[in-house]
Amino acid sequence: MARITEVRAREVLDSRGQPTVEAEVICSDGIRGRALAPAGASRGSAEAWESRDNEAERFGGRGVRQAVRAIQETVSPALRGMCVTDQAKVDERLVELDGTINKKRLGGNAIVAVSLAVAQAAAHAHRLPLYQSLVLSALDIGYLCRPAEGADYLLPMPMVNMISGGLHAGRHLEVQDFLIIPQHARSFAEAIEIIYTVHRSLGNLLRAQGYEADLVADEGGYGPRLRTNEEAIELILSAVKKSGLREANDVVLALDIAASHFYNEGLYELTTLDRKLDSAEWIEQLLSWVKVYPIVSLEDPLAENDWAGWSELMKKLGNRIQIIGDDLFATNLQRLRRGITQGIANAVLIKPNQAGTLTETFLVMREAQQVGYRRIISARSGDTEETWLADLAVATGAGQIKIGCITRSERLAKYNQLLRLEEELGERARLARPFA
Repeated sequence: MARITEVRAREVLDSRGQPTVEAEVICSDGIRGRALAPAGASRGSAEAWESRDNEAERFGGRGVRQAVRAIQETVSPALRGMCVTDQAKVDERLVELDGTINKKRLGGNAIVAVSLAVAQAAAHAHRLPLYQSLVLSALDIGYLCRPAEGADYLLPMPMVNMISGGLHAGRHLEVQDFLIIPQHARSFAEAIEIIYTVHRSLGNLLRAQGYEADLVADEGGYGPRLRTNEEAIELILSAVKKSGLREANDVVLALDIAASHFYNEGLYELTTLDRKLDSAEWIEQLLSWVKVYPIVSLEDPLAENDWAGWSELMKKLGNRIQIIGDDLFATNLQRLRRGITQGIANAVLIKPNQAGTLTETFLVMREAQQVGYRRIISARSGDTEETWLADLAVATGAGQIKIGCITRSERLAKYNQLLRLEEELGERARLARPFA
């Protein structure tokens, strides 16, 4: 039985070149696990608190030496002697050590790095691939990773960023991400090929119209200075057509709106329209987009605390398309339960660093599964070169994954891992097709 002897930590960099926390769990028999904490630009208020040093002379105040010290001085001695394969007990101990609602004592970035490092070490201890080891940890807390019909595992359908706005690309558009879903792909490999084809066609279209198509936004998508949100949608649909694909059939659209970030004092401030809209007016705008374009998914279409607006939107669209809570739920069990009670959203974005620990993440996924909410595993805009997110998606049977575009290595690491897993699993896995 592998027992933890030490937890080390260090300050490293994420995909935006910002400091982040790396934790390394060391066990009595030499087994080790290592993980880095991702970080978001678009962050919900209910997310686990991110510990930053606020020392202006170091990394502009973004250093994480305080979180590193918390791991070395508080977490490491407290976890010494614990069984590394008991993820639930280790995570429970981490939550107890912090003792706050939002992980403010130790920092959510410190806690998630340790929790994920434990999961990596546990896989080595089990002598199993990470996705299989994660299934065991999920089962321990009663989250049943249901197998796909006719297969043991479900590969996630990718939801892929093509054009960025919002906090991911200088706020020149309100919508944060314009994404495509290759809904009729028959394999994950085919899905990636479709995504590549559309992405390449889109780049050619942007260049032909005089837009920037070489620099990329935080998550790897194009970040051209377009005039309107509708222009971004039209360009993507033109790229789909030029790729020899059919919109609304081969490829459909998703929007990550992140509405909290242009919501102020009860109004949605649209700089592209030079107008301020109340909830009812903004909902009408969303309805018009869904009516005109092949949009099957909206993420955070309303602000995280505009509960009345969410309720009204659900009445009008909840039975027609996927409506995802990200900032709304922040992978937080209490907020998800409130949403379920009030009939808010029908899907939840899953980001382990929002919750703090892997076990808390599983509990949110279990709750969503029990009431029929869809689950979408998601990376962060400040992510890392690690691949565990791909294993998590396969282990939990979530059915969808949102990593970013195919032009940055921290994104490609996860896509490539899913390609490996598809090959390894063969006929034991099939690609989820939630919109087909």
